[in-house]
Amino acid sequence: MLTEQRYEIILKLLEEKRSITVTELKDILDTSESTVRRDITALDKAGRLTKVFGGAVVLERKVTAYEPTVAQKSELNKKEKEKIAEYAASLIKADDFVYLDAGTTTGLILDYLEGTKASFVTNAVSHAQRLVKMGIHVFLIGGELKSSTEAVVGSQAIKMLSMYHFTKGFFGTNGITKREGFTTPDTNEALVKEKAVRQCRDAYVLADCSKFGQVSSVTFEEFAHMHILTEKIPEEYQECGNVLKVE
Repeated sequence: MLTEQRYEIILKLLEEKRSITVTELKDILDTSESTVRRDITALDKAGRLTKVFGGAVVLERKVTAYEPTVAQKSELNKKEKEKIAEYAASLIKADDFVYLDAGTTTGLILDYLEGTKASFVTNAVSHAQRLVKMGIHVFLIGGELKSSTEAVVGSQAIKMLSMYHFTKGFFGTNGITKREGFTTPDTNEALVKEKAVRQCRDAYVLADCSKFGQVSSVTFEEFAHMHILTEKIPEEYQECGNVLKVE
């Protein structure tokens, strides 16, 4: 069984039971205890459940300053992220000047950009490298490289962004709520996101439904000021005009 499939089963069981033990999961998933513990640890760090002694309980809403690594985030909700990224790529036209935020979901947009004539600016080294190899015109902003998210941050990055005027921008987020808006754990990364959003004519957040109701420690934009692309709209957000379900 693939890691992503195990994650989905664990989270579904928690929705139904509210709590579950390592022993129960070991039998249900037909895998080793060490694998179950690793899965629970990864989901806890990604803010999807709460790890407790001997198992896990359903996540209660909390503010977190923890930032999962790129590797950890890339394994979560991959199919949903791919659907969102494919739709986002379809919004990019030949004459667009696009800002592409660092992140796993924004990075998946690159899988659907073959032959595009649009130009890009990004604060992600990995995104810039892939775009160049695809023969796509790209600018990489300068500054300090953050190890956990592989994003370029800092005052130099903000200064460079102030020169640009984007037709569209695509962003990642760690949490979305109506009250706190779009949040991320790191102040420096939040400042870069905030500046880039302000330089966009249209700004889109790519977020699977697990991001709704989550709050990280720093807000980079108010809820109403960005379009949200997601695969499933939670009930309390269905009347929000800026939330779009991708098909």
